Amino acid sequence: MPDSADTIKRTTSEQERLVQSITTLFEHKISFNEFLGFKIAQLEPAPVKIVFDMRPELIGHYLHGRLHGGVISSVLDVAGGLAVMLGIARFHETENCEQIMERFTHLATINMRVDYLRQGVGTQFTADASVIRLGRRVAVCSMQLSNNEASLIATGTATYMVS
Repeated sequence: MPDSADTIKRTTSEQERLVQSITTLFEHKISFNEFLGFKIAQLEPAPVKIVFDMRPELIGHYLHGRLHGGVISSVLDVAGGLAVMLGIARFHETENCEQIMERFTHLATINMRVDYLRQGVGTQFTADASVIRLGRRVAVCSMQLSNNEASLIATGTATYMVS
């Protein structure tokens, strides 16, 4: 097989640059994620993991101090989106950081289902997501949210546009 740019995989340093770019995008450039306090806990190996701490601004029921349902659905959605980003990067392993980051400009949620299983009570929460299917135009993910006591709070399934 000839040695061409189309067959050379991303170098380790280019992969590290991509991971840093994804982290900066996710945690700082998407200001909604930054406002909610979402931090990437794990990118590789799958599933991706996002953590965040409970804060008074995230309470949905003032009497019980439970996490707002909108925060729950938001973290599941962004966890799924992050999993798709990693899936895209893996699929296009010969592309550099700029090319992959450009691909993310097309990423958008098409549909999402959330099942709320327990009250959102805890001091810290972890959302994880895995890609079920990654196609050329559409990706499907499964997500779940747990609290610091490993109680499963919510699950979700989402479909994303990737091109």
